[in-house]
Amino acid sequence: MTATASAPSTTTVVTGRAAVGTRRHAGDRREGVAAWGFLAPFVLAFLLFLVWPLLHGLYLSFTNQSLTGAGGSFVGFANYAEALTDPVMWRSLGNTAWFTILSTVPLVLLALVMALLVHRGLPAQWLWRLSFFLPYLLASTVISQIWVWIFNPQIGAANRILESFGLEPLAWLQSPDTNMYGIVIATVWWTVGFNFLLYLAALQNIPQQQYEAASLDGAGPWRQLWSITLPQLGQVTVLIVILQILASLKLFDQAYQMLGGIASDTTRSIVQYIYEAGFVGYRFGYSAAISYVFFAIIVIVGVIQAFALRRRGEQS
Repeated sequence: MTATASAPSTTTVVTGRAAVGTRRHAGDRREGVAAWGFLAPFVLAFLLFLVWPLLHGLYLSFTNQSLTGAGGSFVGFANYAEALTDPVMWRSLGNTAWFTILSTVPLVLLALVMALLVHRGLPAQWLWRLSFFLPYLLASTVISQIWVWIFNPQIGAANRILESFGLEPLAWLQSPDTNMYGIVIATVWWTVGFNFLLYLAALQNIPQQQYEAASLDGAGPWRQLWSITLPQLGQVTVLIVILQILASLKLFDQAYQMLGGIASDTTRSIVQYIYEAGFVGYRFGYSAAISYVFFAIIVIVGVIQAFALRRRGEQS
């Protein structure tokens, strides 16, 4: 007797494939539902705490809404027209830009020097790393109080150092000629540790073989620095500059706390002016308009920096 295997019918094959496809579709649908279940809390938080405030603030900028609840009627672009002709707003923007320039340059250069010193092998490296980065972990209120005492005209350490070199003491935070420099010094001491860590991480990623090959070719430490180290730190330097500019443009808390909430024409930042317009002058609508003018400026600066970063990446 010869056994013959019967081939499955076409109907059976089609039915089996349809069942597999149905199960696969159901599995994909369950995975999609599960994925949205995990994403839902974050999407909800994103909508509530970012998208909604952004849209509501934009709406307020077109109204005469007051902090007291009065007003709220639509005024069109009147707030923006007033902001663009407001000399205090432009002076505040100038102060912010000046602070950004004064703080960004030393925050990049000092961080680079500190990272090079630690990377080259200073003794007790863990202590240097800790001391360089530790101020960055402190709150702005702590930093402000520390430097208020250091800049105290009578008992502060800053004037004691000046007097030891035969220089006249300064009213660091009281004089409009020096109060911005005092804020810059405190900010540099406070935030340089973050840039230091970025540079140190970049230095540790440079292959040691390049330095060994350069040494065999007779290149000294300075030649290695200029020909190997600095060129390979170009990308991280651009990143640090971008992050530092964006951070410096948001100057508010340390200046407000160090000066006791009293803003002068030389230290009032644009963020502080937004705060004063909304919470001191009770003009929520006008404050929102100023904030969106500032937002537009930040977007323009960010686009220019991103374009420069992309051009540098293409050239390298």
